[in-house]
Amino acid sequence: MIDELAFTLIELRRAYAEGLAPRDVIAEAFRRLDAVADPGIFLHDAREAALSAAEALDAPDGRPLWGIPFAVKDNIDVAGMPTTAACPDFAYLADRDAFVVARLREAGAIVLGKTNLDQFATGLVGVRTPYPVPRNALDPAIVPGGSSSGSTVSVAHGIACFSLGTDTAGSGRVPAALNSVVGLKPTLGALSATGVVPACRTLDTISIFAQTVADAWAVHTVAAGYDAADAYSCKIAPGPLFDASAVRIGVPDRRSLETFGDTVQEADFRATVERLRAGGAAIHEIDFGPFYAVARMLYEGAWLAERVAAVGKRLTERPETLHPTTRAIFEPGLKLTAVDAFEGFYRLKALRTQCEILLAQVDALCVPTIPTFVTLDEIAADPIGPNSRLGTYTNFVNLLDLCGIAVPAGVRSDGRPGSATLLASAGRDALCASIATTIEAGAMGATDWVRPASPVLVPQPAAGEIALAVCGAHMSGLPLNRELAERGGRLLRVCRTAPVYRLHALAGGPPFRPGLVKQASRGASIALEVWALPRERFGDFISGVPSPLAIGTVELEDGSSVKGFLCEAAGLTGAADITDLGGWRAYLAEKAKPATEAAA
Repeated sequence: MIDELAFTLIELRRAYAEGLAPRDVIAEAFRRLDAVADPGIFLHDAREAALSAAEALDAPDGRPLWGIPFAVKDNIDVAGMPTTAACPDFAYLADRDAFVVARLREAGAIVLGKTNLDQFATGLVGVRTPYPVPRNALDPAIVPGGSSSGSTVSVAHGIACFSLGTDTAGSGRVPAALNSVVGLKPTLGALSATGVVPACRTLDTISIFAQTVADAWAVHTVAAGYDAADAYSCKIAPGPLFDASAVRIGVPDRRSLETFGDTVQEADFRATVERLRAGGAAIHEIDFGPFYAVARMLYEGAWLAERVAAVGKRLTERPETLHPTTRAIFEPGLKLTAVDAFEGFYRLKALRTQCEILLAQVDALCVPTIPTFVTLDEIAADPIGPNSRLGTYTNFVNLLDLCGIAVPAGVRSDGRPGSATLLASAGRDALCASIATTIEAGAMGATDWVRPASPVLVPQPAAGEIALAVCGAHMSGLPLNRELAERGGRLLRVCRTAPVYRLHALAGGPPFRPGLVKQASRGASIALEVWALPRERFGDFISGVPSPLAIGTVELEDGSSVKGFLCEAAGLTGAADITDLGGWRAYLAEKAKPATEAAA
């Protein structure tokens, strides 16, 4: 039943391939929103537009996010919807999509609406909003986390398959930990900031929330792209996830691990580290003092002044339009000078050098996403202190231009959600996400549907190898497999295509061959194998590929793509459509049955 369906990419793609209509998914998303009965999640409910967009979809067409519902933080533009940054006086009607939103919609995704946030993306608690505060999806006594509060809660409740937030000081990671979802914070510039209301322009990035690492990475792969209109945009190819179990991981040593007296959090993090060690990682304990020193700079000098610049004259001419806590944070920035800013740059450079020396010793860092939990009562009593504590392991990240991903790590001994964050140097996003899959845990979401199991990642092609998808006689144990083995090929994985192909048994033979043809309107998922072939033998191999077969690009079920065998449409004369059998091996088994058994 649709009300039991986990809104993840794998489950939704599977349901769509079986005939579920996008309109039913969008209607279910809003049914879930209504059932949660939390007026603080969305600031703009776009159900009519979302249902219309779903109605306009015909049949799955191969786009990676076809029919997938998502939510957008309300400091990111969506055409035809208001952008408020949680400041009613600031509101304007966006006339075009933000660059990233446009890419996601072009990939087939459907916007559910705009979500609540800490005003002007300033805060890690989620309560600095003039609108109703979103409730934490797991425990209403705990803050929802900010600034991307509504976006995170919408995913935790299974309303949106994924959502967009932003991250300057940890807003893409802290709320993920508090609501037990994945929060991916890309390398700065990997996701364009065009159409995003800035908080701290040199440090901002759009972030992605999802139920699983695989989902977050699939969305990131679509969203990433160079944007000439964004001066800070950079060209970074996301690449595939891979087996990253045997890596060097730096963690805070026992003296510098900070949990503010939360011994349960300390024990839970140490257990996560031991899981990484047991999986093959080499653990290096390091002094995190330099990272903490960088973190303390985020709300000082240059970067506080940059936040003041982001709100323009509002702070001096219309201060009453700001949330009281936001205003209190910004006002000291009015006293800062250019000298203060340059002194901050010099200090950051010195500290960055210290941090880079530590980073050179490892491939990635693993830290608790948050040092401890914060309740609504605690933040009401002290609006600043608890918020600052939540940024212990996040505030330094963008100042050092690191990439990161927060991932659920199971349930703590007291029942609260565990979460760890992987961090690495700019451009190593795939490494962080790959390591995250090895600790991804927690079978249940905020409600009662089961999250899919973490993917089992196999080695990717090594340097000097090319991945090749085979769906017929070249598969393991079949007649032409020797052509791969003799050229040094090795099996990487057994998987399936995206549900956009038809499979045909071609005329002629032996050897008998299938023909894989892309046909998005009536496509299905077809079984295949992915092999790694030495690059220097690849040309020799494909020179022997006979017509009507050819080597093209094959889309896989997980959203990635590899080179592989395809068939020209002209070669289907006399061929039999065997798509319903799901693969060549199943066809061979069916063909081998006695005539009486096959007829029965």
